[in-house]
Amino acid sequence: MPDVSAACRLVLETADPISKMKAARKAARDWRMGTLDWAFATPMPARPARTDRPPLLPPSRMPKRGRAGSVRARIAMLHALAHIEHVAIDLAFDMVGRFGAGFPQRFVDDWMKVGAEEAIHFALLERRLNAYHASYGDLPAHDGLWEAAEQTAADSLARLAVVPMVLEARGLDVTPSLITRFEAAGDDRSARILRRIAEDEINHVAAGVTWFRHLCERLRIDYVQSWQSQVAQHFRGMVKPPFNDSSRRRAGLTKEMMAGVAPASDLSHTPSVAEGGAIPDSG
Repeated sequence: MPDVSAACRLVLETADPISKMKAARKAARDWRMGTLDWAFATPMPARPARTDRPPLLPPSRMPKRGRAGSVRARIAMLHALAHIEHVAIDLAFDMVGRFGAGFPQRFVDDWMKVGAEEAIHFALLERRLNAYHASYGDLPAHDGLWEAAEQTAADSLARLAVVPMVLEARGLDVTPSLITRFEAAGDDRSARILRRIAEDEINHVAAGVTWFRHLCERLRIDYVQSWQSQVAQHFRGMVKPPFNDSSRRRAGLTKEMMAGVAPASDLSHTPSVAEGGAIPDSG
């Protein structure tokens, strides 16, 4: 019987986005059905396989999305979100294959479920792009999410601190304003997809918080101070307010934690489009 790390590597080494989505769902299903061994004999690749679409650009060279509410802008937003979900598939399976041996089996349960849900999110967004006669890969994207994975590849504490608890958590802050934009444009179908994604992402961030705290307890270190230290050390840039306090609280990111990385006075304010609420670098 194949082990779970081999199934994770297969997901990471599948370049075609649709095939990757299917491989992710199969790996999660096989794990759930008990047809994968809880063993980690297969190393993870340094980078996931990619096709030449979409072209990857530095964030500073990404094109503008166009006039708010226009079809072009909606396609660009959906494409950016599809890219985030595509990379998030790899992040979840890399989490399992790279770090799973150091955690209880429930860790694999949680991140396999996260990976399967990221694959579903990608499929929903790709289908919505298709309704606009577009598809994933039509527009440029940037590689910031995987850069964070590379920077934390040797340290599970750093990976948990940065990827789910900073990058994915940013999606909790900005998705409400994106939903409002789609609703204002009369695109209720896209808005419903984003509501589904937003609800799932609370649980994904919560998984990061749960396992970060588990590891801190095992190491006998304070989890709040440790998270703040890991963010300062491994996250490039600033954890910028405003924040969606209610969603962060549900995910386990308390005001006490956030006060150490951002001004406490801004913790309960959700970003609006007018204030620059942007597509998040998250999953």
